[in-house]
Amino acid sequence: MTQFYEEIIWQEDKKLCPYPDALDFMRQQVEAIHQKQAPQRLWLTEHPPLYTAGTSAKPEDLINPHNYPTFEAGRGGQWTYHGPGQRIAYVMLDLTRPHGPLPARDVRAFVQMLERWLIMSLQAMNIDAFTREGRIGVWCFDGQSGLEAKIAALGIRVTRWVSWHGISLNVSPSLSDFDGIIPCGIRDYGVTSLQRFNPTLSMDDADAALLKSWTTLFGPVTRQTDS
Repeated sequence: MTQFYEEIIWQEDKKLCPYPDALDFMRQQVEAIHQKQAPQRLWLTEHPPLYTAGTSAKPEDLINPHNYPTFEAGRGGQWTYHGPGQRIAYVMLDLTRPHGPLPARDVRAFVQMLERWLIMSLQAMNIDAFTREGRIGVWCFDGQSGLEAKIAALGIRVTRWVSWHGISLNVSPSLSDFDGIIPCGIRDYGVTSLQRFNPTLSMDDADAALLKSWTTLFGPVTRQTDS
């Protein structure tokens, strides 16, 4: 039975998930993982258009001309947009144990490994990405404008050493929807997506790159696909 709880389930959704349902599911999973009653899980999903507020979100950074729903996320960070065409990966791991090169009980190292995972995945799709000191997220030079822009965001929470929330990767979202917020409180830079580099890149391509990079960095997973 111990082997089962060391397993990591890799779940890929093929449909939109309402954000409140995602929060409820994560809360249940985090408690079950803490109690050693469920395996760890990476859940890849998409949401309808909405904005979420992290614990540092400022009211003046929400503009919301579309009147999309807003939610208190309970994660770290500021305002974030989620919508169709953006791959969300919720990372629910027991951080009391190491995962590949990630040591136990090291939240800083965990964030750095998530960034490395994203950068490696983007490199697999021929996109050079990087981090910037003082700026949250993963960045690149936009494939059309050449300007520096954010292509992926991070926002995590750790409850009794179990992580939840995670990362978002812009595959083919409506970039104009990001205009409803000051993303992560950063006013001087825009956002970009995979399709601004290569219009043929799809959600399946992103999932394949994320999966390959995860197993390279952290080790094997057990795949579960929602049809």
